[in-house]
Amino acid sequence: MKNLVVFFSASGITKEVAQTLTEAANAEIFEIIPAIPYSQADLDWRNEQSRSTLECKDKASRPKIAKDIEISSYDTIFIGFPIWWYSAPQIIFTFLESHDFKGKVIVPFCTSGGSDLSNAPRDMAKCAPNAIFKEGKRFNFGTSKAKLTKWLEGLGI
Repeated sequence: MKNLVVFFSASGITKEVAQTLTEAANAEIFEIIPAIPYSQADLDWRNEQSRSTLECKDKASRPKIAKDIEISSYDTIFIGFPIWWYSAPQIIFTFLESHDFKGKVIVPFCTSGGSDLSNAPRDMAKCAPNAIFKEGKRFNFGTSKAKLTKWLEGLGI
């Protein structure tokens, strides 16, 4: 079984968890990088006119990705992201809609100061209806490889 960890990280927290998960899952890694990078002002969730707020309000928004990856050789794909407005950032949906996930296992994971995966798995499944979704989980900055390994064992991965 070949594993891939795909992630989008706005502040570096999701990236850190994704790197540790890559080790624990014996996976390859791919970072989703926006074609137009997010500035600090773009990420200000308290500003109703910030880019991230406007994207999350517009469910049809699909920010462009700078580069892509061929996923056909992977069996299980972990997809990580920070929780934005109780779901995944819209750029995650861009990634999902850009690929055929038929028969592939998708395992979402998120980082957040307090929110869990919330609506993300349901929203993601709409963008990848042929995928097999496994239960995801929220992780904090500094999550250990041992904790991630235990989670993977519980998933049967």
